[in-house]
Amino acid sequence: MLYRFLKLLVGIGIRFYYKEVKVLNRKSLTHDGPMIIIANHPNTLMDAMMIGHACKQPIHYMAKGTLFNSKFKLWLLRNLNMIPINRMGEGTTKGVSNQSSFEACYNVLEEGKTLVIFPEGTSFLERHLRELKSGTAKIALEVEKRNGGTLNLRVVPLGLNYSKAEKFRSSVLINVGQQLPVVEYLEQYKVDAGKAAKRLTEKFRINLEHVLVNSQTKEQETMVDELTELLSSKYLRAEAKGVMGEIHFLKEIRDKVEEIQVTQPWKLAEIQLLIQNIQWRLRKMDVRADFLDRKFRSLMFFRQIAFSIFFLIIGLPIFIYGMIHNFIQFKLTDYLVPKITKDIEYFAPISVLLGLFFYPIFYTTFLLIGTHFIEIGYTGKIIYFISMPLSGLFAYSFNRYLSHISYKWKYIFMMINDKKAMLELQEKRNELRKMIFEL
Repeated sequence: MLYRFLKLLVGIGIRFYYKEVKVLNRKSLTHDGPMIIIANHPNTLMDAMMIGHACKQPIHYMAKGTLFNSKFKLWLLRNLNMIPINRMGEGTTKGVSNQSSFEACYNVLEEGKTLVIFPEGTSFLERHLRELKSGTAKIALEVEKRNGGTLNLRVVPLGLNYSKAEKFRSSVLINVGQQLPVVEYLEQYKVDAGKAAKRLTEKFRINLEHVLVNSQTKEQETMVDELTELLSSKYLRAEAKGVMGEIHFLKEIRDKVEEIQVTQPWKLAEIQLLIQNIQWRLRKMDVRADFLDRKFRSLMFFRQIAFSIFFLIIGLPIFIYGMIHNFIQFKLTDYLVPKITKDIEYFAPISVLLGLFFYPIFYTTFLLIGTHFIEIGYTGKIIYFISMPLSGLFAYSFNRYLSHISYKWKYIFMMINDKKAMLELQEKRNELRKMIFEL
């Protein structure tokens, strides 16, 4: 009961925090027998929330024992289907026994349920798949051995691809891979458990890489991020929109960088210098990179500006309404998150949890104050309550639109007053695009 209630609550938080959550190949998350979901682990508690949100069936999680460091936490987290495990190098948590935890995992799978494991063990906000621990393979093979190879266990690789994991109103692509049977490794496991577990773990790694945009090194990831920021453009690209388009373009850039590393490694230093040059020029001119792809026609721009001003006038009352009802809790959450943790991996999950606490309290307070002065019926109260979060989302989008208009004005003035500098910047950016895409 507690699990279902919190799943509903967290699902609401996820929908408001992230602009888009898309699941590919969701059918692989259903199976008429036991299943282990393995996933990358870039965003701490949010990863577990995201998988729970994507799965229709109740799921059980393996979690680090240090989270269970009090009797209350032990009771609460176990009621949320979490199974504690003491990890090497983190000591032993009182009340947590690894032997009992493994037994709990076996029982979950023998009952035909779903278990989630993050085989990297630790969480870091990066698109680099770290070394997988062999514990998942050992659990899978051991439970099949206990049941004579008849359990029909499936392991499902799941890739969590965040556009900007810690950012409010960013996007997530959950890419689910094909179900993998493990029984083919069972005979070898009976003879040499360690070798069989290593072979199966390598299979897990290969299949996880297929559902991720995986960078080989931190340096490569940084370059891919910088290139994506500089070269992505809604004014040129005709691919799928939304998170599908974002992740596809990110993967395309990653593949091109890897190709250059293999075929023309000497070009990487040249590319990095060009990136730095363009970034410096963009900061100096205070314009957005994708605006450089726009065809400058003064009449069209001024017509768009006129329309934008009209929209701003029409939308301003809703913006003010949304700000009044959402500004305090938004800023309070924004202030508290970096005070609670310095680890960027925890920003998103803590923001969601604080939001689930603060927003209902403030909305209820506004409702009580409003209905104290203005008498409205039951339907009016429901409409008023629903209008608060919706107007908050509008206010956030409206504020971003103001930023977009600001960049548009700066671009127009630069094209009028210093067209030569803008054309030079466009040329530099086109040069970078050719270096990446025209090998």
